[in-house]
Amino acid sequence: STNEIGVFEMTEGGLSEVENPSAMLLSGRLSGVSGSAITCVMEGTRPILAEVQGLATPSGFGNARRTSTGFDYNRLNLLLAVLEKRIKLNYSNHDVYVNIVGGMRLDEPAADLAVALALVSALRDKPVDENLIAFGEIGLSGELRSVPRAQSRINEAARLGFTKCILPKACIKQISNCPDTLEIIGVRSLTEAISVIK
Repeated sequence: STNEIGVFEMTEGGLSEVENPSAMLLSGRLSGVSGSAITCVMEGTRPILAEVQGLATPSGFGNARRTSTGFDYNRLNLLLAVLEKRIKLNYSNHDVYVNIVGGMRLDEPAADLAVALALVSALRDKPVDENLIAFGEIGLSGELRSVPRAQSRINEAARLGFTKCILPKACIKQISNCPDTLEIIGVRSLTEAISVIK
C-alpha cells in the first residue's frame, strides 16, 4: 500500500529495517523534564509513538515568536488560542516552540492533545508522567473529539510499557480488549485532561 510507512537505518552493511520504530523514536528521552509528552499517530495502519517537545519562554521582544518543527504551524496557533481562551493560560508574552523528535511529521489531529499537554507542562514547568501517553483531537470549544483506531494505539502503548493513557471519552467504545497493564482515562474536554496531569 502507498499509505504505509517503512523505517530503515543505514548501517555498515547497507539499509536495514528498524523493526520497532516507536522504541527507536523514544530512545534517549529524559525523565522528569517539563514540556515533553508522548502521543500515538497512525502511519497507514501502523501505530507509531512519537515524543512531542514544547518550550515556552518569556519573550524579550514586543511580538512573541511561534516556531514549529514537525507539526503544522497553523494548528499550533489554533491550540494556543484554545489554551488561552478555554484554560486561561497566558502564552501571549511567551515565545513558544514545538518540536517532534526524530524528524517525524505529525499531520494527524490525534496529536493535538499531546501537543497541548506538552505546552501546558512547559508553561508551568511541571513534567508530564513519563509513563503516560495521550491522543485526541481538540475542538475550538476545548472539547476532545474521537479519533479512529483507538484499539491499535493503546495496544502499541501497552507493548512499550506505558501505564496510563488519556484519550477522548468517545474513543472508549472502540476498545474491546484493554491491556491489563494500561489504565485508560477517558476525558471529554481539555480541562479534564489537564487536571489528570497535575
